[in-house]
Amino acid sequence: MGKMTVYHGGYTVIQKPKIILGKNTKDFGPGFYCTIIREQAERWARRYDTPVVNTYTVRMDTGLKILEFKEMTETWLDFIINCRHGQSHDYDIVIGAMANDQIYNFIADYMDGILTREQFWALAKFKYPTHQISFCTSAALKCLEFVSSEEVRI
Repeated sequence: MGKMTVYHGGYTVIQKPKIILGKNTKDFGPGFYCTIIREQAERWARRYDTPVVNTYTVRMDTGLKILEFKEMTETWLDFIINCRHGQSHDYDIVIGAMANDQIYNFIADYMDGILTREQFWALAKFKYPTHQISFCTSAALKCLEFVSSEEVRI
């Protein structure tokens, strides 16, 4: 598999990524999150006082357990709901669309019984494409090579 460039938006330079276990539940569970879409990484970074985009090259290790959602499907939705409820999985890397704040509100409404599954899918249209790669294990983090970091304008 060839190399690709990925970006991580945050508040500091991260030359050696780590998986930080916290109380926040994310779409694909605990992991170091990146994207192939630089503008999306910039949006992530702009949530902070000092917005920084880190750039990495990644060469996927084919020996790792990788789950890729090529589009939003029922399986994608169920996986996110499970991860957001704190259920663990055994994948090293998970790739797919991101449930941004608006989409997650729809997911929460579905989980609370306010929306049916059909209503969720009718509302779940992204205004712009999203993409995320979660590096979920230390073995997955070894696929990343730091290239540079840059502070972005707010």
